[in-house]
Amino acid sequence: MPPNSDDDFRWLEDLSSPAAADWVRARNAETLAAVADDSSFGTLRAALRQVLDAADRVPYVHWDGAHLYNLWKDEAHPRGVWRRTTLEQYRRAEPEWQVLLDVDALAEAEGEPWTWQGAVVQRPEHRRCLIRLARGGADARVVREFDLETRSFVTDGFVLPEAKSDVGWIDADHIYVGTDFGPGSLTASGYPRVVKRWRRGTPLAEATVVHQGRDEDVAVYAVHDPTPGFVRDFLGRRLDFFRREEFLRTADGGLVLIDVPEDAETDVHREWLLIQLRSEWTVADRTYPSGALLVTRLDRFVAGERDLTVVFTPAPDTALSGHAWTRNHLILSSLVDVRSRIEVLSPTSDGWRRVPLPGGDAATAPPAVGTDQVRDAGHTAGSSHTAGVGGTADAGTAGDTGRIVEAAGERRHLMVVDTNPEYSDEYLLASTGFLEPTALHHGTVGGAVETLKREPAFFDAAGMDVRQHFARSADGTRVPYFVVSPPGHDGGPTLLTGYGGFEASWTPAYSGVIGRGWLARGGCYVVANIRGGGEYGPRWHRAALRENRPRAYEDFAAVATDLVERGVTVPARLGIEGGSNGGLLMGVMLTRYPELFGAVVARVPLLDMRRYHRLLAGASWMAEYGDPDDPADWAFLREYSPYHNIRTDRRYPPVLLVTSTRDDRVHPAHARKMAARLRRYGHDVSYYENVEGGHGAAADNAQLAFKWALMLTFLRRHLAG
Repeated sequence: MPPNSDDDFRWLEDLSSPAAADWVRARNAETLAAVADDSSFGTLRAALRQVLDAADRVPYVHWDGAHLYNLWKDEAHPRGVWRRTTLEQYRRAEPEWQVLLDVDALAEAEGEPWTWQGAVVQRPEHRRCLIRLARGGADARVVREFDLETRSFVTDGFVLPEAKSDVGWIDADHIYVGTDFGPGSLTASGYPRVVKRWRRGTPLAEATVVHQGRDEDVAVYAVHDPTPGFVRDFLGRRLDFFRREEFLRTADGGLVLIDVPEDAETDVHREWLLIQLRSEWTVADRTYPSGALLVTRLDRFVAGERDLTVVFTPAPDTALSGHAWTRNHLILSSLVDVRSRIEVLSPTSDGWRRVPLPGGDAATAPPAVGTDQVRDAGHTAGSSHTAGVGGTADAGTAGDTGRIVEAAGERRHLMVVDTNPEYSDEYLLASTGFLEPTALHHGTVGGAVETLKREPAFFDAAGMDVRQHFARSADGTRVPYFVVSPPGHDGGPTLLTGYGGFEASWTPAYSGVIGRGWLARGGCYVVANIRGGGEYGPRWHRAALRENRPRAYEDFAAVATDLVERGVTVPARLGIEGGSNGGLLMGVMLTRYPELFGAVVARVPLLDMRRYHRLLAGASWMAEYGDPDDPADWAFLREYSPYHNIRTDRRYPPVLLVTSTRDDRVHPAHARKMAARLRRYGHDVSYYENVEGGHGAAADNAQLAFKWALMLTFLRRHLAG
């Protein structure tokens, strides 16, 4: 039977429909009866809840001014307590925390399912902030002004109703605000098209328009930089997910274009302008490569000078993964075959001096001990180890099979968690690995590194092994992946995950949930670094963009095949799991490569590529996938759109679809309609829709433990035979 393009389940897109709600309740009941109704599920859920609520886990912090801020969730505070402390206190085993807001108490008092969405603290005074709260974990949120000294909401302060708002401080009495001002004020993606300057004590309707975009833009924004000596404002338009247009606002209200390529990312710190290139750029008779990072003085650049210094140049096996400013230095993070490296760059009279950050090499990182983080993607590369993107593998490697083991043993991943550029050259550095629980370190550029916090191990890693392999994709490109094996694993249940989109890198990380819920129970865990991600920079991403998207799916299939050829597992015992864009990956694997897998789990997935751009934030992703209303784009989208490629004459492995009614980023209708059509055609499909949770499909630790217990139980049942 040819792919079916009829949308006979569109009625499931209506979130207010009683018929759709009844359908969801019926599917949930079926899934819970089949998967969650036994003691093994309850035991697993309790074990995962212990990980997520552990009292001795690291309280991760955000540095703002003189304080470190933390949202703490546990069994007594499922929605969280927002609190702060000082660095001096944080060094202690039991810091003294100042509780600012109890989200659970607020939710109970107001009768609303509030979840924390962060706060914007006013600089440089740090006395007030704008708190963002969402119902059930959605992206849309209310905004309320909060006094950090009295620890209370400000009477007659700045308040915004529920919307996908963007807010930022200008001074104590003015903010920039982009929100739903009424008809015509939002883009097709549902984000602000208009940004205004709002003065305290005046109605929102009287706020002054400072910038606006077009309906087809993703969003507009305004940013005020209050750094003493460098006070300025920037206005911009996000033209699509990867392109933008940004201006420096002059004192008289004029706009000066920051004249860089539209797909470049910029960052300003004091006198410096950083330019990160996604594509090659020729300027002032010099060509800079895609993936390079350039720095120059902002004032000179705006005046027309193009004296650019290259501070990072990509290589075939190397990509920039991030940067952070301290007051006087620039910290750069890069990946070398998905291995992290961190350096410090300092401006001098002779140019930028470069030295390794102490502890900033994964091979010599400080001893690490853990985090309970679980990968829930939202929706972000000559060496002998990596082929050119879309090309053939390098000669002289891997032998006849085209496979190598790049390295055995644990690999730590390093990341700069935060800095305090207002005041100092201090930084917080995290080190983590698949089997190495996360440790949080503090340092000052030029000084020593101290370990602030260590988490306990949430599972026994004795005898477990980590290896990196490279599979060869259909076009000859070599694709890295990590295998984490428990002792004695010999072809048993294996869980493979990946993402492959939006230039997001999938790096080694410790997960107490995966460790306790899968590895410690004898399962093998595999992470694939397929094209579409950022592991080898922009070209690795561009290789699976739009019409090239099938390259990512070929890469994932190649990893699955390689696992079988190596004897790690067999198809019947190989399960796969992914969320958001990774959920789309799962849908394509189900419909295009069903013979490779024994079970599939897709979380908050995109699956209907014919209508994704008309559902919630979907229009903002057309630069990644293509425009279904363009016949040329629909021609390649239709070839892999999971919803349109379900067949009656093909056997699929069992599939579990998990989503949330409150997901206002990827519409739950993707999963609903996919489940309905699979059911109609007689395939084995389970479905679970959480009411809360937003794009994470879980609003608190209890829901998160339930979700992962459901998914892991489903996988083990179908892969254990």
